[in-house]
Amino acid sequence: MGKGGSLSDNVIKNIILSYTYVSIWILLSFTVIVYNKYILDKKLYNWPFPISLTMIHMSFCATLAFLLVKVFRFVDPVSMSKDLYLSSVVPIGALYSLSLWLSNSAYIYLSVSFIQMLKALMPVAVYSIGVLFKKESFKADTMLNMVSISFGVAIAAYGEARFDTWGVVLQLGAVAFEATRLVLIQILLTSKGITLNPITSLYYVAPCCLVFLLVPWIFVEYPVLKESSSFEFDFVIFGTNSFCAFALNLAVFLLVGKTSALTMNVAGVVKDWLLIAFSWSVIKDTVTPINLFGYGLAFLGVAYYNHAKLQSLKAKEAEKKIAQTGEEAGRLLGEKQGQGSDK
Repeated sequence: MGKGGSLSDNVIKNIILSYTYVSIWILLSFTVIVYNKYILDKKLYNWPFPISLTMIHMSFCATLAFLLVKVFRFVDPVSMSKDLYLSSVVPIGALYSLSLWLSNSAYIYLSVSFIQMLKALMPVAVYSIGVLFKKESFKADTMLNMVSISFGVAIAAYGEARFDTWGVVLQLGAVAFEATRLVLIQILLTSKGITLNPITSLYYVAPCCLVFLLVPWIFVEYPVLKESSSFEFDFVIFGTNSFCAFALNLAVFLLVGKTSALTMNVAGVVKDWLLIAFSWSVIKDTVTPINLFGYGLAFLGVAYYNHAKLQSLKAKEAEKKIAQTGEEAGRLLGEKQGQGSDK
């Protein structure tokens, strides 16, 4: 085989690897969501303690991250001062703990399918908070797209058979906190030149999350758990659940690092449809035609937003290449002129 055949083999290999990364992420994300629903739902495993479950996840992730960083030295820790930790990691940890707490709490009140529909509001929240913090420029067409996504989610909510106001408030709160966390990561970490992979992120953030979750846990869930003397900790259930949560963090890094954030967004849409189908067919949650129509509108809005983002990235890349070409041409011209003057 010639060079053409070799190139073809490399292309095929990259395509297979990309689909493998996407499949791993979808499988783990799907598993964690369904597993959390199983544990928290009163009709299933019946352990409705979202703060405790989140703390178990963070304890497991913090312990494993510590072992990988400090004991096995699988990755090197990031050089970080106390002031930088307090100004950057602590706010992100606080927002992450609130996002996980509220999103896990929502599974007690809402169906898996409806939660995925509400998560379609994430681009709306990220863009709105980005504009508020001046990380995104306000554009009328983008805002119109955000309104169309919100309108689609509103229709889906109107058609929800098991609509629960408190559950919706919890999930919308989780979306707001998660969007703020993503914007803060962009502001606080990237602006200061800090790069964290999932292991170092958990090494620094997970203990911080535990501290923030400890306060509401003492007042909200600990008294109830103390009275529930019949409960016995199931190491198989909570151990495998926590391991899946840790593996998902690694899968996110693998997917974004080897492909792109846009690929993860597209894969997320596939995962959402799979979860809706699973929720309807296996868990027997009610999914109405109005649900699907509304989510379909939101899905089109999200797809257009991702397409616009892709075009913007391509345009910036083209401008960068043109600028580099111009600089290279100027350098060569300068060298030629220099050679001419030497003669």
